[in-house]
Amino acid sequence: MAASVPAKDEAKDEPGALLGGWAVGTPGPVRTGPLVRVRRPAPVPGPGELLLRVEACGVCRTDLHLAEGDLTPHRPATVPGHEIVGRVVAAGDGVDRFRTGDRAGGAWLRSTCGECRWCRSGRENLCPGSRYTGWDADGGFADTAIVPAAFAYRLPEDRDAASLAPLLCAGIIGYRSLRRSALPPGGRLGIYGFGASAHLAAQVALAEGATVHVLTRSPRARALALDLGASSAGDAYDAPPEPLDSAVLFAPVGDLVPVALAALDRAGTLAVAGIHLSDIPVLNYQRHLFQERDLRSVTSNTRRDGRDFLAVADRIGIRVTVTPYPLDHADRALADLAADRVTGAAVLVPG
Repeated sequence: MAASVPAKDEAKDEPGALLGGWAVGTPGPVRTGPLVRVRRPAPVPGPGELLLRVEACGVCRTDLHLAEGDLTPHRPATVPGHEIVGRVVAAGDGVDRFRTGDRAGGAWLRSTCGECRWCRSGRENLCPGSRYTGWDADGGFADTAIVPAAFAYRLPEDRDAASLAPLLCAGIIGYRSLRRSALPPGGRLGIYGFGASAHLAAQVALAEGATVHVLTRSPRARALALDLGASSAGDAYDAPPEPLDSAVLFAPVGDLVPVALAALDRAGTLAVAGIHLSDIPVLNYQRHLFQERDLRSVTSNTRRDGRDFLAVADRIGIRVTVTPYPLDHADRALADLAADRVTGAAVLVPG
């Protein structure tokens, strides 16, 4: 692993500080050390909120985008992390779904207005008033975290916390992306990029009878794809061995959009999974879009997506490949993610 920039510390000697973790200081390239250590008074849950003792927190590419400034911070010095597995240590007024000691999960979607036309029609992921864990409020790169009970998930007791954490964003978003790709029964799916989210979505597709072709620049990721059951694994810019009915672009690389569109068969659909994407080159209508090919984006997820995916993951016995890091090494985990040195999902483990 490459050496990381020595971590800064915003509160070396703050008396009575009980929360330990990391926040985004000055956004910039990982080599500049955008994460800073923080020690703050422990948070107190308000009405409808849970205080979790964090058992594990996944490191998502969205956290990297936030730290490096690809996503504009919504507030200063926010603790990132939105794949939170924890134990309830306290609950605010009005919480009746969870009790002290329960295992609960906090995910990216943190709250919605519940009243707009998007919320009322079951599309709460498009709510203009939606708020997000680790962006609008502190997340799980810490030893404790606050999670709204209405947006928390019940998690199984018989699974290792580190293997559960990636399910809460990588898994849920991968699942929604798969559905957005309109993969037909027994269809041919192309997956571009093969990190945390992709390796989980591939297993769902395979369990549903799809043929999966993986296109990624990482040799280790290609090996993992074949081990999980993919029919082929090539470089990101290679053509798959057959035309695709559907494709999902997980790599945040706009140059791959025309590559994936060109690989689609007639009436194929490409879903772009990321919250951030580099610029897309000019498309050629005849080559990339004609014959009723569709290009779709994916915007967050609904709570129903989360519940449905967690049920599917349990039913198929989904295999989660993780690279664990102590919480103290969050900066190193982020640097490894940026350099594609992580196989599967990076996960922080306090203590």
